[in-house]
Amino acid sequence: MTEFSGLGLNLGNLSRLSHAKSRSISPENFTGEKGRGGMSTDGPAANAARGLGQGWKVSPYVIIPAGETFTLADIEGAGAIQSIWMTLALGKWRHTILRAYWDDQVEPSIESPAGDFFACGWESFAQVTSLPVCVNPGRAFNCYWEMPFRKRARLTMTNLSDEAIYVYYQINYALTEVPDDVSYFHAQFRRVNPLPYKDVYTILDGVKGQGHYVGTYMAWGVNNSGWWGEGEIKFFMDGDGAFPTICGTGTEDYFCGAYNFDVGSIARDRAITPNYVEFTTPYAGLPQVIRPDGLYKSQQRFGMYRWHIPDPVRFEQDLKVTMQALGWRTDKDRRYLPLQDDIASVAFWYQTLPTAPFPALPDRDYLEVV
Repeated sequence: MTEFSGLGLNLGNLSRLSHAKSRSISPENFTGEKGRGGMSTDGPAANAARGLGQGWKVSPYVIIPAGETFTLADIEGAGAIQSIWMTLALGKWRHTILRAYWDDQVEPSIESPAGDFFACGWESFAQVTSLPVCVNPGRAFNCYWEMPFRKRARLTMTNLSDEAIYVYYQINYALTEVPDDVSYFHAQFRRVNPLPYKDVYTILDGVKGQGHYVGTYMAWGVNNSGWWGEGEIKFFMDGDGAFPTICGTGTEDYFCGAYNFDVGSIARDRAITPNYVEFTTPYAGLPQVIRPDGLYKSQQRFGMYRWHIPDPVRFEQDLKVTMQALGWRTDKDRRYLPLQDDIASVAFWYQTLPTAPFPALPDRDYLEVV
């Protein structure tokens, strides 16, 4: 596989030299230009830096007024974004919308609330320790998905709330040639609340072109008591009809857990109390469980991720991804129960351009976590 010159590094090739040019955009250098960092004299922290002056953390953050969109980065040329760090000092994560546009496209290739994009979708901090996404104390969002571009990269943030938000951020990238076989990073948010009875939740649909699916984040709010994760994930690709090429065996199975994410559910030792167990690993995790009413009660909320880094789902022409919402009835026959839950997701994939238009993002009232 072709690698970037100086990008896509790992411990096996970290020593290789490259002519790629390292650059970084932040409130201390909005353009990322060489030798232009830390020059602000009138940034929002100028008062804190009084007596110290230029070069002493005068502009560490930006303020985005209510209802406005701010351009985080606008990069000309060819290269790839290598990492993004940000933290939102104020503001609701579901009302803070991150978008990215590659090569002067009108349609975004990334569109998601900030929290969900960083695998933290319930307006509440949860530690996430994975390869492409980390959420660290306190409220630090980190992304390491590689995001190539050939002509231009533009990232924006929109504040849908009634109050200004304070955003600290840094976008690290490299300017270099991009090989012909390198595709573009995409991320799409969806939410259905509640899911209609017997409907299947759609994670992704309408994708056209060649590419590979690389990850799923789901924020799942349960509206019933009992176990909720019997549903199967399905990948329909390249002209599949009623039946998919890839079909999973259960929701927790897809997210690399088992038996309800509950070590007590099959324990031989009855002294072990049934309980959901959070976990976070390089490729999969259940980093967040919100328990307002105790185990298996209504209104519990879960945050889960699954990254297809060693096993990308490749498609040539089209892709659709769905997840069933399925629990258990309480009758003696042990029948399944289609659920009507609050489900949100972010799908992550790479593909060729152009990007098909995304479904309209819901308005802020529908997005809000109550």
